[in-house]
Amino acid sequence: MQLAINQQQPLDLAASLEGGQAHRWRREGNWHSGVVQGNFIRIRQTQSTATGGCGNAVEFRCAPCSEAALAPLLRAYFRLDDDLDAIYGEIRQDARVASMVDQYPGLRLLRQEPWECLIAYICSANNNIPRIHQMMEKLAKNYGDPISLDGLVRHAFPSPQRLAQAGEQELRRLGLGFRARYLAPAAQAVAEGALDLAALVHSPYEEAKARLMECPGIGPKIADCVLVFSLEKLEAFPIDVWVRRALGEWYFPGQKTPPDRALSEWAHQHFGRYAGYCNQYLFHGRRLEKSEPVR
Repeated sequence: MQLAINQQQPLDLAASLEGGQAHRWRREGNWHSGVVQGNFIRIRQTQSTATGGCGNAVEFRCAPCSEAALAPLLRAYFRLDDDLDAIYGEIRQDARVASMVDQYPGLRLLRQEPWECLIAYICSANNNIPRIHQMMEKLAKNYGDPISLDGLVRHAFPSPQRLAQAGEQELRRLGLGFRARYLAPAAQAVAEGALDLAALVHSPYEEAKARLMECPGIGPKIADCVLVFSLEKLEAFPIDVWVRRALGEWYFPGQKTPPDRALSEWAHQHFGRYAGYCNQYLFHGRRLEKSEPVR
C-alpha cells in the first residue's frame, strides 16, 4: 500500500528512523522493520526526498492491523501534521541549525507511544544506541506478544502491568543492570495510574517535566527526551553527550561549556518553541561526525 504524503512536506525516512529517537527499527536492505503500538511494520521510501521533498512516496506492510487502518497511525508517528516548512522558517534563523537542515532535509521528530518511550530512555542511562536497541528487544521478546509478518516474527512491547509483574530482579537477569532499579518502579507507577502519561500531554512543559522527574532515575535529560518524543513538548531540549559537544564546539568555542542546567536555559531562550527540532538536527549532525559514545 502507498501512504500518500504532501509533496511539499519532506520526509527522510532513514534519517528519522535511524537518528537515535526510537529504538525498535532495523534496516533490512532498502526496507526498515519495526514495531509501533503492537503492529509489526515493514516500510520503505520509494522516492528520494534528499533534494527537498517532492514526490514523497512511502510503501509499507503491516500486521495485525491492515495497511488502511494503520495509515493514520503512521501519519501521526512521523508527525506529518506538523508544518515542517513553517518550522524550518523559524529554526533556520539560527545559522548552524540552518546548515543542518540543508544537510538533512526531511529529518523529522517522531511521535512515539509514551509508555514505550519512557522505558527506552530509562534504558538510555549510561548507554549507547545499539545497546538501547538490544535492551528494548529483550524486553519485547521476553514479555511481549509475538506478531508475524511475511514469515518473520517480532514482539509487541509489553504492557506496564507485565513489566511491573516481572520485577527488578528478573529485569536485571535480562541484562538491564542498574537500570532495572528504576524501570521496575516506573512500570508499577504507570500500571497503577500513579503516573498518568496521557495526562502529561495536556500539562505545561515545566509541570510535565517536574512530574516525570519525581520518578527515581529520571533526570532532566531523560525527562526531556520523553517530553519531546512522546508528550508533544516541542520546546523540550534534551542535553546528552552529543548535544553538549555540539553546543560547546559550535556555540561556546574557546570557552568553558556551561553546566547542563545553564545550557538548557540558554537553549530554550535561543531556539524558542521548536527547540526540540533544533536539538534533533544538532544531535544528528554532530553524531554523524564521530563514533558512538555513551549518551
